Amino acid sequence: MNHESNHPASIAPDDEQGIDIFAILRTVRKRWMSIAAITLAISLAVTFYSLGQTKIYEAQTMMLFDPNPPRPLGRQVETVVDMGNNNYWNNQEYYETQYRLLKSLRLGKAVVEALGLQHDLAFLQMVPADGKTVPMDPMPSVEDAAQILVNRVTVTPVKDSRLATVAYQDADPARAQRIVMTLAETFVAFNLSDAQQSTSTAVDWLNSQLDKLKEGLDSSELALHEYKLDKKILSTDLDAQSNILREEMQQLSSALTAARIKREELAARHGELAKVNPEDPSDLPATELLQSSVLQRLRTEYINALRERDALLATGKGINHPDVRAAEGNVATNRAAVIAEIRNIQGSVARDLAVVRRQEAGLSGLLQTAKNNAFDLNLLAIEYNRLNRTKENSEKLYSVVLERSKEGDLARMLQVNNIRVVEPPTLPRAPIRPRMLINTLVGILAGLVLGLGAAFGREMLDRSVKTQADLEGILGLNFLGLIPAVSSDEANKSKYYGYGRRRRHGKTEPAPTSLQPDLIVHQAPLSGPAEAARAIRTNLRFMSADEPFRVVLITSASPSEGKTTVASNLAIAMAQAGQKTLLLDADLRKPRVHRIFGKSNDRGLTVALLDRTSLTDDLLCTEIPDLFVLPAGPIPPNPAELLQSEKFAELLAELRNRFDRIVIDSSPVGPVTDAAILTTQVDGTVMVVRAFKTTRDVVADAKRTLQTVGGRVVGAVLNAVNLDRSEYKGYVYYSSRGYYRSTEEKSESQPAASNPETKQS
Repeated sequence: MNHESNHPASIAPDDEQGIDIFAILRTVRKRWMSIAAITLAISLAVTFYSLGQTKIYEAQTMMLFDPNPPRPLGRQVETVVDMGNNNYWNNQEYYETQYRLLKSLRLGKAVVEALGLQHDLAFLQMVPADGKTVPMDPMPSVEDAAQILVNRVTVTPVKDSRLATVAYQDADPARAQRIVMTLAETFVAFNLSDAQQSTSTAVDWLNSQLDKLKEGLDSSELALHEYKLDKKILSTDLDAQSNILREEMQQLSSALTAARIKREELAARHGELAKVNPEDPSDLPATELLQSSVLQRLRTEYINALRERDALLATGKGINHPDVRAAEGNVATNRAAVIAEIRNIQGSVARDLAVVRRQEAGLSGLLQTAKNNAFDLNLLAIEYNRLNRTKENSEKLYSVVLERSKEGDLARMLQVNNIRVVEPPTLPRAPIRPRMLINTLVGILAGLVLGLGAAFGREMLDRSVKTQADLEGILGLNFLGLIPAVSSDEANKSKYYGYGRRRRHGKTEPAPTSLQPDLIVHQAPLSGPAEAARAIRTNLRFMSADEPFRVVLITSASPSEGKTTVASNLAIAMAQAGQKTLLLDADLRKPRVHRIFGKSNDRGLTVALLDRTSLTDDLLCTEIPDLFVLPAGPIPPNPAELLQSEKFAELLAELRNRFDRIVIDSSPVGPVTDAAILTTQVDGTVMVVRAFKTTRDVVADAKRTLQTVGGRVVGAVLNAVNLDRSEYKGYVYYSSRGYYRSTEEKSESQPAASNPETKQS
């Protein structure tokens, strides 16, 4: 069977990125007992604590708060004391005020005195009515009892309503119901009493003000009357008189304006007529003023007389002719008539102008008199209006106070209350505290959280290397494989390792009575640890397929990590693969390879370094084909100098020519420098890390030390792994419950040709 072909280079589960859910589950599974114990302890403690608490009951009542109380007499009758209004913010203040008053000491004292609670020790200590009480000395006062009561009262507004829930908590359900009912009823009575008291106080004050207001009203009326008599003001209102005077002035102003217009027209006519020459009637201007019918007639007669005279003269009659003289007399008569008419017209216009001027002067005087009267009236009106306003204000104030006084009397008689109880309290059946179910669930949850916290806290504080993820993700080391832990009891159970009866060279050979973990690959080739060693061998080969690691150094960060066990089993696995292999014990401090194979340590590496000719004698054969051992030899006083010498380099070069593979077991990195010296002379270094023992810091320091000197750390082996742990669930293949145990009977029945040793080459 070719074991190498059955295993890939990586035999571990894939490393999770980000939050490792499986790591969390492994932690929970690993520490489930402590988590369960903490959870159980805390939940039981919470449960017993809850059982020991006094049961508290809560009685509730529903109350209505109406900022706008009912008005039986209609909205025309207002309350003397406002209980609220329609303003949202003012209403909110009103509600908050009422809620605060429900928890006031005044209300608490009234309830305490009504129920005699100041003497009730059960109430004061909040224990059931039939419970035992311890006498209190001194006895609390009413104020103290009231403070205790209001501290247990809660007021909860009902959203989007005028309702509020008033609750009281007590150890006695009946007492809680009785107290909350008394509290609500007393508050309603207080509200009505306060409103009536406020109304009565307001009405009494209003009544006391009525007499004063009546005296003020009489005084203002008398002052107004005396002023009217003194200033001879008629009973007619001054505003009416002012209106009459205003109309008169408007009429006078209009008449004066008309007179001025007429005067200007007449003056224009008079000026135009003054330009007319009445002595020449035949040459009068064509003006409208001279177009009267009388003047036109006279002028026509005058012109006709002139024409008759001129006609007579034209006939040759002389001036002294009687006919001419008669005609001349007629002309003179008509001319005198025209002149007289013209002068009459001029005199008429002059007379009209004089009349209009007199009218204008009279109207102007009347208008000025009216204006003076108006100014005088305004002066009277100022004082009159002041006295009249005083009288009117006194009347209004007196009327308002009188009306409010009567409304207050009505409101006092009606006893309207805007607060009432809408749901009386019922007897509480179940306590509100302690809430056993919730407390228990909270206790379980708290215990679970605390238990998980403790588990993960321990896990975080544990800095040891545990898994492949620790090596690769945290320390940056290639994971080569793991070696399961082998206890002393398990080492004595050969069938545990699938050994049974081996067949070698066609012969049946019984299993040894005891197994050595250092030789497990040879003694129990079908066991999980043996398969794990072969997997490490395979991983090393595939890590450098072109240039395989011929010389491999096996070291560890600190002592007791199992590096010698890993080195011996890895060397055996390489030899079983048909490779000529040398296991070189370079641990010149505490060599152990010779004891594993039952050899003497008298000869070995240190002797070969001194005498190269004895190398052949120093190389020891083993019962395992192709496996040779070079013990450390006598322990020298200067191991580091020997390993760093030219002789060691030459010896290692000669061994390279003789063997296919060389596995070197060295001292730990931490205590001494041997491993740091050797790592520069080998093809690769493998670090052995003991699971759950070696810390990450120690491994990181060792890795850094090897890399600082130029060593090539090819990977790490996780040793002494307990496969029963949840962290190694993916490695059950290498455990006692794996494949090889279930097939141990088959291994016994296989023919001789199936012997692993015959197939490894």
